[in-house]
Amino acid sequence: MADRVLVIGSGGREHALAWKLAQSPHVKQVFVAPGNAGTADNGKISNSAVLVSNHTIVTQFCKDHNIGLVLVGQEALLAAGIVDDLRAAGVRCFGPSAKAAQLASNTSFAKAFLDRHGIPTARWKAFTNPQEACSTDFPARVVRARGPAAREEVTIAASKEEACRAVQEIMQDRMFGEMVVIEELLQGEELSCLCFTDGVTVASMPPAQAHKRLLDGDQGPNTGGMGAYCPVPQVE
Repeated sequence: MADRVLVIGSGGREHALAWKLAQSPHVKQVFVAPGNAGTADNGKISNSAVLVSNHTIVTQFCKDHNIGLVLVGQEALLAAGIVDDLRAAGVRCFGPSAKAAQLASNTSFAKAFLDRHGIPTARWKAFTNPQEACSTDFPARVVRARGPAAREEVTIAASKEEACRAVQEIMQDRMFGEMVVIEELLQGEELSCLCFTDGVTVASMPPAQAHKRLLDGDQGPNTGGMGAYCPVPQVE
């Protein structure tokens, strides 16, 4: 493990990474860029104002501060290829390449990948025309659009009318983007099964379940996550 580590991002995910890294006796200092209030001057952990959107500046920061390892949590930067650029400059970096990051940042790419490799997924279609998007015949629909900073906006619509309203907001008002993916809504339990891999070996983490809807009882708008728990009793 490197003596000095840089964690890139500003959310709870990066806070948790920095908190755990700081517990290692092999880590002397953890920088978080840009970080948040929880990662500001907390023992081994401190925030950095380095401009993370400029990969050249981040690379120079790593060299100036003898950063032995970079962990990128911010999805927009992964999609923009920060891992590729840091590795090309000789900086050790944990995270997917820009091409691999499309599986999380680009819904149409991910769905096409699943279909191409015979991996079961909900029926779906991608649209650039709002009138065509409103014509899908799925009984219940999930409307997805890639939003600002590669953030995905998701609307779970119980009716065709509700789905069309979401499509209009996304495509005609250009709130989130110019393409939407509409897929069939699958009912039931949703679990996350994450793995670490170096390209050869795969190590799985325990399954977890996240709460996405804003209100109790799976009600209200869909969010990026209202919390999660692990282990999951539904999975042995």
